[in-house]
Formats: sequence, structure tokens, C-alpha cells
Amino acid sequence: MSNATYEKTFAIGGDLKVNRLGYGAMRITGKGIWGPPKDHDESIRVLRRAVELGVDFIDTADSYGPNVSEELIAEALHPYKAGLVIATKGGLTRTGPDVWPVNGHPDHLKTALEGSLKRLKLDQIPLYQLHRIDPNVPFEQTMGFLQKAQEEGLIKHIGLSEVSVEEIKKAETFVKIVSVQNKYSVDNRTWEPVLKYCEATGKAFIPWFPLNAGNVEGLAKIQQVADRLKVTAHQVALSWLLHHSPNILLIPGTSSVKHLEENLATAQVILDAEALKTLDAISQ
Repeated sequence: MSNATYEKTFAIGGDLKVNRLGYGAMRITGKGIWGPPKDHDESIRVLRRAVELGVDFIDTADSYGPNVSEELIAEALHPYKAGLVIATKGGLTRTGPDVWPVNGHPDHLKTALEGSLKRLKLDQIPLYQLHRIDPNVPFEQTMGFLQKAQEEGLIKHIGLSEVSVEEIKKAETFVKIVSVQNKYSVDNRTWEPVLKYCEATGKAFIPWFPLNAGNVEGLAKIQQVADRLKVTAHQVALSWLLHHSPNILLIPGTSSVKHLEENLATAQVILDAEALKTLDAISQ
């Protein structure tokens, strides 16, 4: 294997320095991201083990459960270790398992933000991300609320999710955007222009769904690399993201300590030139 490597940390907003391999807390809820987890104690162990292993960036949302993920984070980790950055999101409501209606109205966001602060036992959210832009609410109303909340000190930094370059630029006429959370993986690079824009402007890019199970040809190539390097396909997919761009922050999620440890072991996986060439060539 080559000595190719990558930056291990990234400073969100220029001042929140975190390890690029973090944890996403969506999967510690019930089936369909609804209700409490099947194994409450294991979820608590996962959160605590993540921090023990060096995770200092945890991504969650008020809609995960709803409320459940945030409550578990506080139960497991409060009072929080110095330097631990908890990012949460608002802008979705929940009417049942796997159902996610969008609501970007200021009244809803106000309730969501107040609830997140209370559940997480925080006076200020380090990174608050708009889960989705609501096409039924004037954009200036949604962004105006976030701007006001930031001015009041309830939010330190603001991010967006599932947005185009044009939408990011529009949002930045109201506030500084420090992160973007879009669906992206080695075998699904639809949002590559957004990644490149974030890279050029110093924003964190936080990919969700880092292994696109629907791309059969891509998966075969990933597995080929994994077999040669004697690691898992998921580790290869995560490692490629770390190699691909220095502003990518990873938040692989799981409800299992064993799977968590496997995900975080990705930090020891170094892709050689042959592996990177194979992965870079995967069709979009």
C-alpha cells in the first residue's frame, strides 16, 4: 500500500475543529426512525463508545424519533466532553414511520429549535442545519428566522441539507453557511458540483447514504477493492470519501457497538493508487 494520506480534521465555520470521522445518530431510534430503539442500553453504549474512540462530531435532528435521538444523546453524554460538537437539524415533521413532511415555517422552526436546545441540554446549538427547504414557505421567512436565532445566540453556525449551489448562494444573502449535508457517495456523485463549491468556499460537506446500494456495478468494484485490501466494502466507501475531498465530514450511523467500531476503523484504511484509480472511475 502507498503512503497516501489525508487531513484527519476539519474546522467547521473556521473554529469548530473536529475529527472528520464522526457519528450520525439517526439509527439509534426505532424502526422507520420512529419511536424508541429496540435496545435502549445498546444505543447508550454506542454513543459513549463513539466518544471514547475519538468522535467529537455527532449529527442528529429533532425529527429522528422524533425527539428520541436528541434525548438519548443527552442521556448518554451530558455533561458533554470539552470539544464535542453536536449538530442538529430542523425543518421536517413526522406523522409516522418513514414519513417526513417538510415544514420550514418560522413558527415550526422556533418550536423545533427550542425543543432541541431543551432535549440536548444546550444553551446554544454549535451547528444548526435546515433539514430541507420548504417550497411552500417564502425562503426569506425561513432564513430570516435562522438569522434572528443566530443573532440571539441560540445558534452558533448554520448549515443546509439537500441543496444546490444556487440555493446555497441565495441563503448566503441572509447568513453565512458553513456546512452542506447532501446525499453523496463514491457510486452516486450527483451533487459533485455542490461538493466542489463547498471545497472552494471552505464549507464542510457532510454526505449521507455513503454507499449507494442501488449501483450494482459500482458495488462490485468497491467489493473488488475491499477484497484485495482485506477490509469491508463499507470501509472502502467511507475511506474513499475521506481521500476524495478534505472538507468531507463523515457521519456513518449504526445502533451496534460492533458496527460502530468497524466504521471508525476506517481511519486506519489507506487506499493505494490502484484502489483510488478503480474507485474514481466508478460511473456516476
